[in-house]
Order: sequence, then C-alpha cells, then structure tokens
Amino acid sequence: MKIRYNAPVVLTFTLLSTLVLILQQYTPLDVMQFFWVEPRFDLANPLWYFRLFSHVVGHGSPNPETGHWEGWQHLVGNFSFILLLGPILEEKYGSKDLLLMVLVTALITGLLQIIFFNSILLGASGIVFMFILLSSITNSKGGIPLTFVLVAVLFLGKEIVQSFAVDQVSQFAHIIGGILGAAFGFFMEGGAKKVANMS
Repeated sequence: MKIRYNAPVVLTFTLLSTLVLILQQYTPLDVMQFFWVEPRFDLANPLWYFRLFSHVVGHGSPNPETGHWEGWQHLVGNFSFILLLGPILEEKYGSKDLLLMVLVTALITGLLQIIFFNSILLGASGIVFMFILLSSITNSKGGIPLTFVLVAVLFLGKEIVQSFAVDQVSQFAHIIGGILGAAFGFFMEGGAKKVANMS
C-alpha cells in the first residue's frame, strides 16, 4: 500500500519544525533566530513581520550550562497533539481554512506577546491549544457540546492557574490559542449550518 500525504498542512508544519530544530541543534547554523518573536516592534524590518508567523515553527531553548540548544521534548510534546488532532481537523475544514486558522493564531499570539510581555516567544503550543478547543466543538448540533465545556475547564483552567507560576512556559499563548480555537469552531460550525439551511 502507498503511504499518502494525507494532511498537507499538518505534515508540512511538522516536517518544517523538525528540520529547523535539526539545523539548530546539529549544525553550526543559528537558524532559530528566524523562528521566535522578540518583545519589540520593529516595523522597518521585514524579518519582524516574518517572525510574527514563523515563531510557531521554532522549538526549544539553549541549555544555560552548556549553551547547547535543546528542544526535542518541546517539539515532541506539541506535535504529538498536532499529529493526532490535525488530520481530523484538516479533513473537516480543508487545508486552506486550517492553514488560515494556524496563521491567524500565530499572528495574534505573536502580537499580544510583544504588547504585553518582555520575553521571546517560540513554539507551537498556542496552535496545540487552538486544535484542542477546535476539535472539541466539531459536530456541535444545536447547542454547546458538554465535551467542549469540560475541555475548556480542564485545559484552559489549568493554564490560567499555571500562569501564576514563574517558569519558561508561555501559558498566555496557550490561553489565547484555546480562545481562538473556540472562536474558530463556533464561527465555522455556525457558517456550515447557515449554508446547510439555505440549501
């Protein structure tokens, strides 16, 4: 049987993120500088606009003792969810719509990070939470699914509590990603129902 490239957006996202980490960790190239958001506006710099979207591809951080870049745990943690949920979402919404949702989530989390925080942001955690909340809304028929309520309480509630901890994790991006996933889900489901009612 042939292996099928069944979810182009999800698979390309996964492969690109893996390639960037390999280049950063195992070659002399410092590619990760193109894949994080810095806490400043730099409107005259074309790279600044690229980073607003590309930061979801970068993973990991330098080890403070060795200076060596480490990121496999970060990447595997994120893409375990993305590879599980992404193909289902891509089949339901289509590649173009899912790519648009990923880009909008990257842009909004990047801008809000710059506005409100004085630290860099990288990683696909916001996309993970967008996928989790979006998948919990799929096939909502005439109301808010209880599964969505439980997922929102469990995942977003945990992130809100953990946001008071001092660590290197951006719970803010997780929360924003989850909120956007919920918004996309309700918007897309509502639009689908309107089309169905018109036909």
